[in-house]
Amino acid sequence: MFVIRCSLLALLVLAGLPAHAADAAAPVSFEWGMRIPLRDGVELSATLYRPRDQAAPLPCVFTLTPYIAQSYHERGMYFAANGYVFLAIDARGRGNSGGEFTPLLQEAKDGHDVVEWLAAQPYCNGKVSMWGGSYAGYNQWATAKEFPPHLATIVPVASPMAGVDFPMRHQMFYSYDMQWLTLVSGRTGQESIFGDGGFWSAQFRRWYEAGAPFDELDRWVGNPSPIFREWVAHPHADAYWDRYNPTPAEFARLSLPILSITGQYDGDQPGAIALYRAHFAHGAEQAKARHYLVIGPWDHAGTRTPKADFGGMTFGEASRIDMNALHKAWYDWTMKDGDKPGFLADKVAYYVTGEDAWRYAPTLDAVTARRETWYLDSVEGRANDVFASGDLRRDRAGRGRPDRYVHDPLDLSPAEREAEDGDGWLVDQRGDLRAGGGELFYHTPPFAEDVDVAGFFSLSAWIELDRPDTDIMVTLREVRPDGSTVFLASSGIRARYRHDLRRPQLAIPGAVERYDFDEFTFVARRIGKGSRLRLNIAPVNSMYAEKNYNTGGVVAAQSRKDARTVTVTLHHDPRRPSALTVPIAAPSSVRR
Repeated sequence: MFVIRCSLLALLVLAGLPAHAADAAAPVSFEWGMRIPLRDGVELSATLYRPRDQAAPLPCVFTLTPYIAQSYHERGMYFAANGYVFLAIDARGRGNSGGEFTPLLQEAKDGHDVVEWLAAQPYCNGKVSMWGGSYAGYNQWATAKEFPPHLATIVPVASPMAGVDFPMRHQMFYSYDMQWLTLVSGRTGQESIFGDGGFWSAQFRRWYEAGAPFDELDRWVGNPSPIFREWVAHPHADAYWDRYNPTPAEFARLSLPILSITGQYDGDQPGAIALYRAHFAHGAEQAKARHYLVIGPWDHAGTRTPKADFGGMTFGEASRIDMNALHKAWYDWTMKDGDKPGFLADKVAYYVTGEDAWRYAPTLDAVTARRETWYLDSVEGRANDVFASGDLRRDRAGRGRPDRYVHDPLDLSPAEREAEDGDGWLVDQRGDLRAGGGELFYHTPPFAEDVDVAGFFSLSAWIELDRPDTDIMVTLREVRPDGSTVFLASSGIRARYRHDLRRPQLAIPGAVERYDFDEFTFVARRIGKGSRLRLNIAPVNSMYAEKNYNTGGVVAAQSRKDARTVTVTLHHDPRRPSALTVPIAAPSSVRR
């Protein structure tokens, strides 16, 4: 089962739609078409919202967006009605702004210039912050690394980190990249094209079934893109991607208060967590003491407008935080000397699904009390069936013969199931049920009591390939007593990056090596009594992802003529103990 598809669906942009719009009769002064000069002479177009009865300068909040400023009208009305000046600003080269749009890279210097221009306006008291998620979460980090003197705080929501989770994850590019690049092509919005899921599914399927190289996907979908070609020419973290993100030295200099927000099912959770961790790895103690993190039971859009129902699941009412109110309370605290938001009772707030309650911890690592080791094993090397699978056991390392699956990259059958995908991706196990022997499955025994997990799974697997490269995806699900499942977390490895994400090293056919899957997504869930954990190890074969044809060549340039079948053998014996590590949740540091 290939689960990046789930993340791609979660990546779909929802720019506006606050939890509740401001009263249409709110006393807000509105000014459309303002021009903001940048240092290179380009002018950005902005829409200004401020309290109609404003008698003194106020803190200013702005969002810098490639999704056309008018999509943030409701947010502007809310904040202006609640004591802030708010500006929705078209990014360079988009909407009514001048210049040429260069995704992500342009935002650092432009954001700096906007902060300093705003601070000099008569309606601003010199304190400036930013609002936004996804792209507008990323550009808050980008602006902060330029250290504009009047940037008082940032609230990056669902922020990707370039080269970490966008435009690729686990060094595997998404087909979605071209869907997104089409959304931001030209100057005007392309929302109708972007939002037509059937159209994109058909486009990607044509490319997938033709076996064409991934670096030609832009032509297959009808939108040749130099940006896309440039991205895929840099398949792993390197100096090209480093320039998009704060450096260790820049993280060390950051001193402003930060509120980071992401979701368990947010497609950009890996980037948001990576940025958070980088700040804690390099930042000063005083700065880290003012960095808070919220992880809710939300998908990408839900990080700005939480919903109780999505993905086929329903979450508790406590999950539906009023995000506008949380932002306002944060701005009040950091820019108006107000009280600290009551919701932020400790440095990390995270929601435990199943328990349907918020918990707190002083650090991200502290959400995990301890880690349990479960060893992979099977009888006679037969773990290829979800109904007669291998085992996850705690008493000893595995003793059985190795398990293996064979992956033919010319197998196009996954497209049939993917074409049927609906909205219930969190509970969908059709891929597991249709695996047909081409994947590996391991189950724990049923739990004798509820077990709370929180943090990050990890898997160390002793793997042997008969080809120099392949892509492997690992997924964890809860299997409930009635046989239904709930998605928990996933990770993946492109074999050439098994030792170093920045330096590829092809596998030696026949060699048995340890593969450490330690980039799982965050999870916090109560695993119910009688439920089991299911570990699924599978090839990546999807019309929603770059295809690796297993030859060891440049993956983006490979096509069906390069295809080679690969056998992936997983060893589990006392000398090579393949094992899953399960994060057991700590009690909340704060009782609510």
